[in-house]
Amino acid sequence: MFISQAIAQTAPAAATGSTESTLFSMLPLVLMFVVLYFIMIRPQMKKQKEHKAMIEAIAKGDEVVIAGGVLGRVAKMGESYLHVEVANGVELQVQRVAVVQVLPKGTFK
Repeated sequence: MFISQAIAQTAPAAATGSTESTLFSMLPLVLMFVVLYFIMIRPQMKKQKEHKAMIEAIAKGDEVVIAGGVLGRVAKMGESYLHVEVANGVELQVQRVAVVQVLPKGTFK
């Protein structure tokens, strides 16, 4: 009584441009990923590469800024840890990846 009858329709014949419409519907998604790669992913990978090269180039006596903004001079070096002298007789043991920046000589006194 309250349910209307469903009348089945025959499916229309396959259009010749269906592959083109699928391609054009996927084009914005592909373009979005390309833009995302060049705006976000590629610069981040470049920054990581530069940071890794900087950390590998650290030598004893270099003046560095570690995470948290603490300045110091590299006193001892290990495989994955550095001993950073922040004051006379005060050394902090930090991971190499905690180094944010290598400063020019003479900055830390």
